[in-house]
Amino acid sequence: MTSGISYSLVAAVVWGVYLFVLKRYFDGIPGSVLTVLVNVAAIAWYVPVLLTSVSPSETPSFASLGVEALGVLVGTICATGAAFLIFLRALDAGDVSYVAPINKVVPVFVLPIEILLLHERLAPIQMLGVVVATLAVYVANYRGGRLADPIRAASSSTAAQLALLSAACYAVSDVGKRVVLQELSLQPQLWVVVLLGGVTVVVLPFAVRSWSDGALTRRTLGELAVGGFLVALGEHVTSLAFAAVPASIASPIINTQAVVAVVLGGVLLREEFFGTRLVAAALAVFGVGLIALDSGTFGAALGWF
Repeated sequence: MTSGISYSLVAAVVWGVYLFVLKRYFDGIPGSVLTVLVNVAAIAWYVPVLLTSVSPSETPSFASLGVEALGVLVGTICATGAAFLIFLRALDAGDVSYVAPINKVVPVFVLPIEILLLHERLAPIQMLGVVVATLAVYVANYRGGRLADPIRAASSSTAAQLALLSAACYAVSDVGKRVVLQELSLQPQLWVVVLLGGVTVVVLPFAVRSWSDGALTRRTLGELAVGGFLVALGEHVTSLAFAAVPASIASPIINTQAVVAVVLGGVLLREEFFGTRLVAAALAVFGVGLIALDSGTFGAALGWF
């Protein structure tokens, strides 16, 4: 379990840097278009890793996986793509201050799904850590007003409800990744390419509708190469994490990427609510520490931050 927690922490940092890069350099490109372009760049970066780590004889025939296994595979890809597209729709329908915090409560859904469907069992201290880490991500995305306002909005706001649905889809995706990598024993390197390619196919029709002539320039090609590298690295360590630990442990740690991103924004771009972001960072460290405590890696978990 120690390695899985370590991979989750590395993934949180990589994805946090990626989120910061997105906000800093890709603000004008539609989300669906950006996803397709970055995923294509990520696949290009990652193909050499796949070719050197997975031999053709080790590659399973997808036809031999069976209907249920293929269903899990396709369902996980579709859930990932749907979660992203629903999140974009939520952003179109309402304020970021309502949408962003609610969309990041993914681990709240992951835990019951994994307990009910996969009979996963966490120690009480780890369950508390999941709650604290989830709270940290929520606080990191908080944009002023009362802390409970986004949750209250969920009862009447279409945008907030869409954000909640997106979070649920991301939770299904996270549990699906765990099943694909652990129960189905698909190689992480192969899964990275399958996931990136599958999500690209799901999002492509929406990207075509949103495409503009200025989406791809000489300058953005270099930025897309950097973004693709971060996505390839992020998906790699994320897959290693889900292959080693339950989704209910990996998901809350990886989702602290939001804390990494907003702290970077506060330090480098002097964004607002920096004091709140520091509180979120402290909660994230504490939550991750509680999750790691039961596996004897509390000190190592804190050391990553």
